[in-house]
Amino acid sequence: MLKKFIHLIFLPCSTATLLMEKRNAGSISQKEDRKLSMHLRICKWCRAYQKKLEILDEIMKKTFVQKENDKINDSDIQGFKNDVIKKINF
Repeated sequence: MLKKFIHLIFLPCSTATLLMEKRNAGSISQKEDRKLSMHLRICKWCRAYQKKLEILDEIMKKTFVQKENDKINDSDIQGFKNDVIKKINF
């Protein structure tokens, strides 16, 4: 019961997942990062999501390596993710 109470006070899962994406894009504030870290300590579902997100990032980086070994930068990858999310939400 205490975990549920703390979970509701600090950060809901929906906000935590958005902050995870924001963290990967490199645009998260220190306050948001602390709240997200606290949330991840108590929420096993969001920790699992974070691991899957890391795996997805690695796969996408490997996939987008061009033949000349020029890598696409992280902002291109984040833009691709945003496009996928938009398509899923429709």
